[in-house]
Amino acid sequence: MKIAILSAGPGNYSTKRLKEEAEKRGHIVRVVNYARCYVTIESSNPVVRHEGEDLGDIDVIIPRIASSLTKYGSSIVRQFELQGVFTTTNSIALARSRDKLRSIQLLARTGVGIPKTVFARETADVEDVIEQAGGVPLIIKVARGTHGNGVVLAETRKAAQAVMQAFYVEGVSFLVQEYIEESAGTDIRAFVVGGKVVASMQRQSLDDDFRSNIHQGGEGTTIKLTDDERKTALRAAKAMGLSICGVDLMRSKRGPLVLEVNASPGFGIETVTGRNVAEKIIEYIEQNAKKRPRKDRVGA
Repeated sequence: MKIAILSAGPGNYSTKRLKEEAEKRGHIVRVVNYARCYVTIESSNPVVRHEGEDLGDIDVIIPRIASSLTKYGSSIVRQFELQGVFTTTNSIALARSRDKLRSIQLLARTGVGIPKTVFARETADVEDVIEQAGGVPLIIKVARGTHGNGVVLAETRKAAQAVMQAFYVEGVSFLVQEYIEESAGTDIRAFVVGGKVVASMQRQSLDDDFRSNIHQGGEGTTIKLTDDERKTALRAAKAMGLSICGVDLMRSKRGPLVLEVNASPGFGIETVTGRNVAEKIIEYIEQNAKKRPRKDRVGA
């Protein structure tokens, strides 16, 4: 098959690993910078072009879309979909996974465990917002963000009020979440491919930072998921309509809670666990690319 990895960073570890494993299995692979793609739109003739070339001979795309380019990247993915090209992540699922509020609403709707969350913009009812989220300390985060950016731990009411007011002044909507003390600075990343957890690791902050993201300096170690954690990760992926994703969980007194579902998870989990995640993704493509495309059934 002819596979295009949509990536703005051909030197990224994940991009190189996907290319390596696909070529090892006999596929023709090219890395396409989606940020430099453009589309021609006319009746019954969807076209994607890149550097003056028509990308009409692609069988499969693997979107590796940066958060900062979600809107443009998902538009390029959509144009490939209109051409009938198989994609490992569809444009609708990609867009909704980058909206933190939308994600939480969908997870809650399907009964997946999540931290109690309040969504707000106005700060006139700060006290009630704090109470609804379970009181301080609490987590405040912008509705759109990634890699732990735009996330603040407010340990006092005064601090919480100051952060919310700062977001309000900037015209930013925000999420206020309960603080899970027993899991502070630690979370779990479960990598899901085709309805199976193919790798899992625990991430631990190396200092007093409450965020455990590898991008924030966290350290990963191999971990064995409980049956409940595995089922929760798979339910979260299904709720978001994602066949390939990273599900971030935390352990709490009331069971596993989902923090986020990442549509373009990094491959650092390979170096931590020794699992060949890239190979699993290529296998998934081989098993599904020629099937009739599934309709998005999330409905939101």
